[in-house]
Amino acid sequence: MFILTKFADLVQISPDDFRKQSHVAIEDNINAKYANKVVQKIGLCICLWDLLWASEGLIGNGDGMVNVNVEFRMVVFRPFKTEVIVARITNQSSQGIFLATDFFDDIFVPWTELPEGSEFEPAENLWVWKEDDQVMYFDNNEMVRFRVIAEEWHDQTPTKPGEAAALAAAAVGEAPAEQPAPANYKPPYQIIGSMNGPGLGCCLWWE
Repeated sequence: MFILTKFADLVQISPDDFRKQSHVAIEDNINAKYANKVVQKIGLCICLWDLLWASEGLIGNGDGMVNVNVEFRMVVFRPFKTEVIVARITNQSSQGIFLATDFFDDIFVPWTELPEGSEFEPAENLWVWKEDDQVMYFDNNEMVRFRVIAEEWHDQTPTKPGEAAALAAAAVGEAPAEQPAPANYKPPYQIIGSMNGPGLGCCLWWE
């Protein structure tokens, strides 16, 4: 689930950090840049593990920033395919079930990967597993086990579809209309899971 990944990058240290020891300033800037952020095709960076190498600092012209080339390792969350993870149900829809761990929210189990016999109850907005005479519920906030079957990466390049409209409104003295969040938003990194198998699903079922 967690791996150590090597990075090479350029870190800029501001004059405000000159009072710190050099290695502390470098480590703080690496964490500020990477911790709790998704790097495409690598995973969710958790925190700095160790600093492997740092060059001498070079002061840039005009801004006083010190530029340091560094090599370091980060603790990265990126589970491997078929790994079984425990998570909590956060939301449900007719398309499937959304899960989250304590530090990662973008986990989805499509309805095709639920146990055979699962049905969606629109009135309750939850899934139910019916087998023989038993009826078992996928309740929100319930802990579940799921198996990782795929991962999805989505480009997060920013777009500004409302910028032209805002400039036009400002030109005539009108307040720009608020732009709603895009309905097709996709997280930068999403894990696709399955709860169709022995021992998977709500943990209470197997106690």
